[in-house]
Amino acid sequence: MTDVQTRTDADPQPERAGSTSTRRVVLLSAGALGAGAVLTACGTDTSGTNPNGTDFDSNPVPAGSTGAQADSAGGNAGTVLVAASEVAVGGGVIKGDYVITQPEEGTFKAFSKICTHQGCPVTEVNDGSILCKCHNSAFSIKDGAPTAGPAAKPLAETKVQLDGDNVVAA
Repeated sequence: MTDVQTRTDADPQPERAGSTSTRRVVLLSAGALGAGAVLTACGTDTSGTNPNGTDFDSNPVPAGSTGAQADSAGGNAGTVLVAASEVAVGGGVIKGDYVITQPEEGTFKAFSKICTHQGCPVTEVNDGSILCKCHNSAFSIKDGAPTAGPAAKPLAETKVQLDGDNVVAA
């Protein structure tokens, strides 16, 4: 007696050796590729050109300037930063590389406009605070100390004085 087996189209095809292009493998590969792209985008570049990389300075100075240290030592002494009349009491203005504030009548302060968190420029002075919109850090107009957000260090201060009607670097 012979055993006869019939095959219908509903029977699954035998898996071929070396053929792994199943739907599951394709979906897993696409997921792994997407996860890799996300991790790469969130990574830190250590090439030396990224503010998150190895060249990050937690006390940056404005581009093109010699920094607050040189200003207080006389490197930019006498440079007019702003007309005193432009700086409201309890507020401030952003001019060039600096944020110039007047926390009290007749008292002027100047700080680097570069946020100490990741080097973004601060964007406004409002309600007694210097604000950086990149990551929502806020700094005091009195001393540049951080008051909110991820920034942990104060803005670099430049010594200033009133010379006639102008606020100048001291």
